[in-house]
Amino acid sequence: MRYFIKLAYNGTNYHGWQYQPNASSVQETLNKALSVVLNSSSSDSEQAKQINCMGSGRTDTGVHAKEMYAHFDFETPISVFSLVHKLNSYLPKDIVIYNIIPVSDEAHARFDAKKRTYEYHVNTFKDVFSQDGSWYFHHELDLHLMNEASKLLFNHTDFQCFSKVNTDVSTFDCTIFEAHWKQENDKLIFTISANRFLRNMVRAIVGTLVNVGLCKITLEDFNEIIKSKNRDKAGFSVPAHGLYLTKIDYDYI
Repeated sequence: MRYFIKLAYNGTNYHGWQYQPNASSVQETLNKALSVVLNSSSSDSEQAKQINCMGSGRTDTGVHAKEMYAHFDFETPISVFSLVHKLNSYLPKDIVIYNIIPVSDEAHARFDAKKRTYEYHVNTFKDVFSQDGSWYFHHELDLHLMNEASKLLFNHTDFQCFSKVNTDVSTFDCTIFEAHWKQENDKLIFTISANRFLRNMVRAIVGTLVNVGLCKITLEDFNEIIKSKNRDKAGFSVPAHGLYLTKIDYDYI
């Protein structure tokens, strides 16, 4: 039987979602918790094996997730309420399980995701209580220009200029559904949704949009950067700790 897990995590203490042999990851931590909890509750000795979950995507080192999905397989029927409680008791304080959802055996957390949404948080005034979850940037930014530049993203599908170099993807094409900035008191929030994202893509987009907001580059420059497909022409990557995966959309959840 296949199950989806809906979870969230603070990525500060992790080297991203994906398992790494010599670094702590969210996936490894969740795999361990599932294996311990499910094996301890199973009466079948043959079930005593490693449980491996597949995430809906991967977040980089220090990036957070307000909504993340993963799937795992387990042959014995599961008491969802009990498992959620046990996992939350076992997991560290920076990972939380919201729900476990039975799905068809063909359902796939990564390949079935239709849309992913990220937010990037910028504090324009120093806030000692949000230093791990927002990038402090005190220079004045032209939010109107940044939103005008964000609209130009809809005119393109190839975002190689915002991708980490030497990545193993077969295509740099993405469909952008939403991209805009808003201001909430001393905080600026950039929201972007797409069918898929390239490695480092959101952080590179934000860094380039910040250059627009600082009037270092024009709207025409921004458009030409995308057309160039050259990462060296785009802006800097903003710090990871201001980035959040906030929503993943499926047809059946």
